[in-house]
Amino acid sequence: MSDTLLVEDAGPVRVLTMNRPEARNALDGELVSALYRGLLDADADPDVRAVVLTGADPAFCAGVDLRQAAREGEAYFRRHREEPCVPQVARMATPVIGAVNGATFTGGLEIALGCDFLVASERAVFADTHARVGVLPAGGMTARLPGVVGQAWARRMSFTGEVVGAAQALRIGLVTEVVAHDALLDRALELAAAVSETPHETMRALKHIYQEGGAPTIEAALAVEQSVSKANRPDLGLLDERRGTVTARNRDQLRG
Repeated sequence: MSDTLLVEDAGPVRVLTMNRPEARNALDGELVSALYRGLLDADADPDVRAVVLTGADPAFCAGVDLRQAAREGEAYFRRHREEPCVPQVARMATPVIGAVNGATFTGGLEIALGCDFLVASERAVFADTHARVGVLPAGGMTARLPGVVGQAWARRMSFTGEVVGAAQALRIGLVTEVVAHDALLDRALELAAAVSETPHETMRALKHIYQEGGAPTIEAALAVEQSVSKANRPDLGLLDERRGTVTARNRDQLRG
């Protein structure tokens, strides 16, 4: 397994840590591949009863690696289609708990939304900046965010690109709990251990009910998102320039 994804077992719980801290765990090609394979491996392992997904500090995941995307162009996005790590989170038969330790932006927020539920550090912040960098969501943002926070908040986050802090995320239902930063992983492991106490096949069947029950709405929304995104390809040459502008704006919002 690549060093960009750390894999550790705590009893029946598999901990997957996205590990590109210098790039805020942005999804370069190596991490895309490693995360996709790591998720598949966890789902196929009968000894793994729950997964905790987190990032190496200071971020959870910044989403698309815009520098690499600008440099490689369509080849970068083709890799995402060939090894779809973002949608794979939501496809997991094994319960996935997101331990959100820091910045969770755009594609990183789509990863978080694919988890069954989220526990956040007090340092966690969330934003959907797809539109501000000139791209449309294609990893389930418009399909899943409204179901978690409601239509109004979903549209507010996507239309404005504003940064939502941990306390606000708790109020709008994006996360289920906010804990001290140093206690985050322990709390996520505690919840994962509770999940793993349920008989394996019973838990998988229960998750399947939730997935299939919501599938008609989710699948229809995903189809629209994919269709419109495909018809509106971004100007890849402007991605890196826009990245700088959006990064500066996010920094200003975080400073208050």
